[in-house]
Amino acid sequence: MAKKIFGLILVCIIGIPLVMWMSWLFTPKKKLVIALVDKTVLTTEGQEHISLGWILNHNRYTKTSKDPYKISKDYFGFFPLKDDEFQLKGLERFTTDQLKKLSADADMAYFTDTYGIYNNEWYREGDVNAQSGMLYGGLSNEDLIFLEYMKERNKLIITEFNTIGSPTRAENRKKFEELFHLKWTGWTGRYFDNLDPTKNLEIPKWLIENYKKSHNGSWPFTRAGLALVNDNDQVIILEEGTHVDNALPFIYATPEAQEKWLLPAKTKYPFWFDVMIPNLEVNTVDASFKLGLLPAGKEELAKYQIPESFPAVTRHLGDDYRFFYFSGDFSDNPIRFNSSYFKGVGFFKGFFYDDRNPLERGSFFWNFYNPLISQILEKEMELVSQD
Repeated sequence: MAKKIFGLILVCIIGIPLVMWMSWLFTPKKKLVIALVDKTVLTTEGQEHISLGWILNHNRYTKTSKDPYKISKDYFGFFPLKDDEFQLKGLERFTTDQLKKLSADADMAYFTDTYGIYNNEWYREGDVNAQSGMLYGGLSNEDLIFLEYMKERNKLIITEFNTIGSPTRAENRKKFEELFHLKWTGWTGRYFDNLDPTKNLEIPKWLIENYKKSHNGSWPFTRAGLALVNDNDQVIILEEGTHVDNALPFIYATPEAQEKWLLPAKTKYPFWFDVMIPNLEVNTVDASFKLGLLPAGKEELAKYQIPESFPAVTRHLGDDYRFFYFSGDFSDNPIRFNSSYFKGVGFFKGFFYDDRNPLERGSFFWNFYNPLISQILEKEMELVSQD
């Protein structure tokens, strides 16, 4: 009897993944031409766009009728090579005519990150969490020209956190804001499970130093908290128990978005985000960040005119143009790309993360980003097929 049970378990262990892989292999390919821009690529793993790559591969989206997207090569931006060598293959090398042609050839554009690469990160000299000179980054003039062409052609545009943050020049930021009717407040934020710098080495030194400059050299925080920093290097700390009852930010989806994009009602988000203010006469907010503020936290935000709730997903899907802005580093999630080769792997998503850990981002990928992007691409594919 024990041998039969063992044999059955063995068949399941081998057979189920095999069936899932075969099912993926025989799923028809779908050509969808995406102009992907990522200027923050430290390794060939392409962490800042790996989540998008996973979804494209899993759903069999291809760049030609047969060729799949490759994370290490199918994008515009910074390309790491061996021995500290690199190539810059962004849109900056394109002429206006070439940008116009790209907008005609591409079905959609996705800007996952324009933060760029800094000298200490690339050359591994000094503290990687300290500020240093920029090697490459920022939303360029050519990026904007391309986005304008895509908007004019009513092609789908997806952008996310740090598309217009530092180091993008103020004039380019303003042009983007005018193009898509939303404004960056200048504030970005991130959750830290422990604000004690002796225990949490993830806290950037520049963040601590900038806070100390305006607080008599003091950094009194030892619990979990939320750090907010603006483009003038001002820093606000909302500490758990003092300013917030729970420092971990949550994203709340509207009922319409839950139905349209298959989003959960509530999702935790422990990574970088920015505080945007959209023109609601033009845009729709599908999901919003909400903080568990205590009276002291509300007072602190009011002091700096920071809203207590702000968009996580902003969209405009009209006859004039189609656009999304994700107010977080949504496409950067620590996922295993190999799992994308197995159809139906989502049924086992609970094995890929521990939701009890406030810092894990696997649950965000599986429960929020994956259904959102999958639904957006599916609807986009329907439109492309009609052309």
